[in-house]
Amino acid sequence: MSKLIEIRWHGRGGQGAKTASLLLADAAFNTGCYVQGFPEYGPERMGAPITAYNRISTEKITVHSNIYEPDYVVVVDESLLESIDVTAGLKEEGAIVINTEKSPEEIKNHLRDYKGKVCTIAAGKISEEALGKNFPNTPMLGAIVKVSGIMDEEAFVKDMESSFAHKFATKPEVLKGNMEALKRSMEEVKGI
Repeated sequence: MSKLIEIRWHGRGGQGAKTASLLLADAAFNTGCYVQGFPEYGPERMGAPITAYNRISTEKITVHSNIYEPDYVVVVDESLLESIDVTAGLKEEGAIVINTEKSPEEIKNHLRDYKGKVCTIAAGKISEEALGKNFPNTPMLGAIVKVSGIMDEEAFVKDMESSFAHKFATKPEVLKGNMEALKRSMEEVKGI
């Protein structure tokens, strides 16, 4: 990993983009990195667009602002491609990961003039099959770790299993479904 990696998440309220950014920060912290994970809200209501951010570094982080030139962008809701410039400031040597059943080639037409790597993952489908509900944040979390190489994948999976075991202690079926969704997304992300 380079010194500092910045990730911007785009989603809608209730889809778990904020939660995913916080889980990623926790997992990176547990590997010894310095981290930031924080949201930015507009009108606070279910379904409204939200942005969340991660900074992950091997050195102390002294910047405390939004991220304007991210290395990676995660789009949890494909419909945002039509209303928000999700590629604004995105470095071409980075990548964008989008929740869609479309291929990276099909989705490029919706990304204005972005020339960098485009990755897609059917996060909604994976979560429906693994959890019985559309909770795309867990598959998106797995996909961004796979695409970015931000941390060792095995260590990440173990850390998430521990985190989910604590969070879903009274719901073992949710733990199993989230782990399945996480692992599948790391295998099924396209465009790497």
